[in-house]
Amino acid sequence: MTEPPDEVIELATRLFGYARTGATEALTDYLASGVPPNLTTETGDTLIMLAAYHGHPETVRALLAAGADPDRPNDRGQTPLAGAVFKGETDVVKALLAGRADPTAGQPSAVDTAAVFGRTDLLALFEQASPD
Repeated sequence: MTEPPDEVIELATRLFGYARTGATEALTDYLASGVPPNLTTETGDTLIMLAAYHGHPETVRALLAAGADPDRPNDRGQTPLAGAVFKGETDVVKALLAGRADPTAGQPSAVDTAAVFGRTDLLALFEQASPD
């Protein structure tokens, strides 16, 4: 497999940085220009995973609106919702749940992660979001 050109690597690095830092407007400009919302790093972290893990609910909402998959796991099986639970990012958890993220997806799931950390508040949110 051939390596992508340096310009492509530089652009991807910039986009992942926007997701990590919550530069929503810059990121959405690129998404509107055709950047795939499920772009991943070499370890399978999507833009929404990076935004969720680093605590940026507005960026998460923008990525969801652009079609990002809220349940796409990284190479370790973690979903954006589980990452947000791990980091204690309640506003991001709420944004992902509003975007129909599945609390039981991934390994460990967001439910498992919340249980390990004793986050009964988040477990209650998952119950409320459940379609059952």
